[in-house]
Amino acid sequence: MRINETPTTARVIETQTERTDLLLVVMPTVIPTMLEPLTACLPMLRDLARVRLHTDFTLDEDTVVERMQEADAMIVIGLHIGDRLLDLLADHVRCFAFGGTGVASYINLGRTRELGIRVCNVVHYGNHAVAEHAFGLIMELTKHVGRLDREMREGQWAGMDGLDLYDQTIGLAGFGGIGQTMARIARGFGMHILVWNSHLHADQAARFDAQTVDDLGDLFERSDVVSLHLPLTQATAGIVTARQLDRLRPGSIIINTARAEVIAPGALLTRLQRGDILAGLDVFDREPLPADDPLRTVPGLVMTPHVAWRTDGANRNLSKQIMQSLAAFYRGERMNVVA
Repeated sequence: MRINETPTTARVIETQTERTDLLLVVMPTVIPTMLEPLTACLPMLRDLARVRLHTDFTLDEDTVVERMQEADAMIVIGLHIGDRLLDLLADHVRCFAFGGTGVASYINLGRTRELGIRVCNVVHYGNHAVAEHAFGLIMELTKHVGRLDREMREGQWAGMDGLDLYDQTIGLAGFGGIGQTMARIARGFGMHILVWNSHLHADQAARFDAQTVDDLGDLFERSDVVSLHLPLTQATAGIVTARQLDRLRPGSIIINTARAEVIAPGALLTRLQRGDILAGLDVFDREPLPADDPLRTVPGLVMTPHVAWRTDGANRNLSKQIMQSLAAFYRGERMNVVA
């Protein structure tokens, strides 16, 4: 995940420093906009744990290890915990509180189970944030507002035609909280809604005037817009195959604000390079996206740097759940435990 920020002097926020009888929670790195909502939730850990929040962002593993030396638990935001880093922390860190849903993309859960380390995530914290961002990508691909603004500032006036969403079909792969929010928004645009989900009751889709399909490939073939909202699990890794992407009609749109890994490696790039479909992506196989990644040169593609979840409301929800899961850990209880 790439972070753009103005360099500032790093500070440390600490609570209950006099309570040396309490174990220590450390956040070694942070996305700056997360700091205020996290700080507001610190009273949830009063008399349960000391907290030390570092207020700058770093991806340097040596810095992270140094900052985590005394920690019993770690707040993980914007940082991949690779196996090397995990092994360096495993002798004293007993809990990772991850600030997101797709924790499997950031931490090796099989390894944490072997080490006996608890991992917690947060759920449904950004349903509206991610759905709204997904529609933002759709709007840019169909209405070109950002592109037209750039052209206007360059002195151009030619403009370009847009595409209607009204009476078009959107296919939602995944129908959890984000998928259902997408359906509500799509109804407001007058779109027809198709849904594929591995576990879905027809009456659940009917509440949104949506039709269900049993085959994921059929969803791709019948939709003008396909939006992916699948969690990354062993069952969903690579579930979108090259064959399914081939069933997208020329002129159709694919949106991914879920996880890049739900698409088979290389399949999306190959399909996009044919130049007959459009795409909006907020997630990538490698993050930050390398400067020489071929996706950067693909036409008909709008990209954002994994920020769909980053809104004020989502930040508040996420911060609250992080502190609640840590409070539960120190009370001997369980909340949002994934490993």
